[in-house]
Amino acid sequence: MLDIAGKPLLDIRNLKIGATVYPPGERPRDVTLVHGVSLTVEKGKVLGLIGESGAGKSTIGLASMAYGRGGVRITGGEVFVNGRDILKGGTAGLRALRGREVTYVSQSAAASFNPAKRLMEQVIESCLTHGVMPKAEAEKRAVTLFRKLGLPNPETFGDRYPHQVSGGQLQRAMTAMALCPKPDLVVFDEPTTALDVTTQIDVLMAIKEAIRDTGVAALYITHDLAVVAQVSDDIMVLRNGKTVEWGTTDQIINAPREPYTQALVSVRSHEHPEKPPAAEPVLTVEAVTARYRSVPIDVLKNVSVEIAPGRTLAVVGESGSGKSTLARAITGLLPPTRGRIRFAGRQLSNDLAGRTKDDLREMQMIYQMADVAMNPRQTVGTIIGRPLEFYFGLRGAERDKRVQELLDQIEMGKGFADRYPAELSGGQKQRVCIARSLAAKPKLIICDEVTSALDPLVAEGILKLLLDLQAQENVAYLFITHDLATVRAIADSIAVMYKGEVVRYGPKSDVLAPPFDNYTDLLLSSVPEMRLGWLEEVIAHRKMESAGN
Repeated sequence: MLDIAGKPLLDIRNLKIGATVYPPGERPRDVTLVHGVSLTVEKGKVLGLIGESGAGKSTIGLASMAYGRGGVRITGGEVFVNGRDILKGGTAGLRALRGREVTYVSQSAAASFNPAKRLMEQVIESCLTHGVMPKAEAEKRAVTLFRKLGLPNPETFGDRYPHQVSGGQLQRAMTAMALCPKPDLVVFDEPTTALDVTTQIDVLMAIKEAIRDTGVAALYITHDLAVVAQVSDDIMVLRNGKTVEWGTTDQIINAPREPYTQALVSVRSHEHPEKPPAAEPVLTVEAVTARYRSVPIDVLKNVSVEIAPGRTLAVVGESGSGKSTLARAITGLLPPTRGRIRFAGRQLSNDLAGRTKDDLREMQMIYQMADVAMNPRQTVGTIIGRPLEFYFGLRGAERDKRVQELLDQIEMGKGFADRYPAELSGGQKQRVCIARSLAAKPKLIICDEVTSALDPLVAEGILKLLLDLQAQENVAYLFITHDLATVRAIADSIAVMYKGEVVRYGPKSDVLAPPFDNYTDLLLSSVPEMRLGWLEEVIAHRKMESAGN
């Protein structure tokens, strides 16, 4: 649907965006981030922008508000909103545009709200600032949006502070904030990436219904093609700041033309064949119960699992189910109040302080956020070399030789040892963390959401690397994740956790086969499928279930 002038609501023409980078020890230089991208969005339509990290998705989305983040600047092209070039509107024009005609929903709702103000005050702020409607009317509209977005107790929800609601509820509150001033265009920037699958499906359903009911246009930015397929009318595939392919959602999903798009479509279909069980486990967790000192209730309840050498146990469940808490208990960071942990044929001290150097060496961890897991002031060689020095006393040329061997093993080769973390991509940073864990020659590596922050093709490369290293080193993995596609790609056995308990456990072929318990069924049914109409089917099925109850 076009406006009365017959033009699209958003019309970006030959957009070019650049920035200045400051490499360590080198002169600053200008780089181009977006190379002449053009797109249009009509009123009431949703355009999905998809691509790997660094493709330019968020940069283009923010450009629709004439905004450049972190020194990024628009160097060429035109951006028309409602028929006028907003790049020529001046400061006053942009103040009138942002938060009124164009609004923004970020990936991290928790970082986007003021913790000292109630939600209602923040949700209606744009309405009052731009004089869209009086306060009483704005509050009434906010309550209507809270109800539409499925938030609990919509009449009083706005009285809460941000810390008093869940992550999924806060993300929906941010969507209400974006829709409240009745904008023409909403930019959704990875709004469900940080959420577990059961929460993600609720937020997706709410966003889709809100877009449909309010008639706004939207840019939906994500790296998950299965997610964007559920909400978009058209999809633009980006790579390295350039358009790879642009078409209807049906065409992109079912008949992609470009090899890169074809790779994105096929990446979620890979499945790791389940290996037969081994005779002796390397890790046995027996009836472990644990609680935090400040919380007078058990956060782990009688948990029992085991992992064999060269095998992978995936621990799955929504946020707060106890996945990472189980890892803390196994590593001794959260001493169990009951139960025991056996590792490599010996019983471990429940407390980290009571464990030997070999206990520490043979059990390593790889963390979700590689950015904060490495010292930014140390080179890659120093980061990987630290466990070689600590556990094996390697120094000088001997240490450097082993560092290079590890870099070769993670397929990063020569030239990386002298780089700093800031000079690496997200996938390369995670590979360095893998090499650091391998340097200790562990028998078990605990992988805590190691691919959740990566785009699909990079994540696929990390999973393939982990499987190759497992075959070479016979190392066991405890793989914590909420992504069922990742589970299928790497796991031999699965433990499904819910509220601190293991509700389903066994070989992958058994756990993923019906009949299911209610929670596992909910978990599996919430994984987005790469086909049109899937979300509508889920919505209809849940409404039928609700009516039946």
